[in-house]
This record gives sequence, structure tokens and C-alpha cells, in this order.
Amino acid sequence: MEEYMLPCTTKKLFGVECFGCGTQRAAYMVAQGNFVDAFKMFPAIYTTILLCLFLFLHFVDKKRNYHKIIISLAILNAIIMVIAYIYKHFFNFK
Repeated sequence: MEEYMLPCTTKKLFGVECFGCGTQRAAYMVAQGNFVDAFKMFPAIYTTILLCLFLFLHFVDKKRNYHKIIISLAILNAIIMVIAYIYKHFFNFK
């Protein structure tokens, strides 16, 4: 399955992972039921899934207003991504 995943352009061009690196692999791990490994791969995977769900509901269910939830999830997702990126690159010495 990984041979069909899109490569990270930032990593290819500059040799540095972007904030979203690992999203596809983590989503695949969630689909396989590897929830802990998915979180380790990309900590914002669950907020990303929730954000996608509410974006889908926003476009399908026009009667309800999902703006506040979507904005809150997007901010939370961005915060988790930044913290995970900083941790991965500056505090996770291997």
C-alpha cells in the first residue's frame, strides 16, 4: 500500500519533513486498527479525522452550523502538529 502513497515534496526538495509528514501512513494504520502506532507516527491523526468528518457534515448537512467546531478543530490540529514537529525535530534525539 505504501507504494501508492504520495511522497512529501518538502522532504524530497529540502530533505526536511513537513508538518504533515506521516499523515497518510497514520491514516492507513488507523484503518488497519493500529491506533497507538498511528498516534506515534502522526499525533494529530485523530483531530484530522474529526476535522474531515465535520467538514463532510458541513457540506452534506446544510441545516446545522458547524463553523465553530471546524475552526476549533483546525486550531487544535495545527497546535498538535506544531508541538509534534518541534518534539520530533528538537527533543527526540536518536
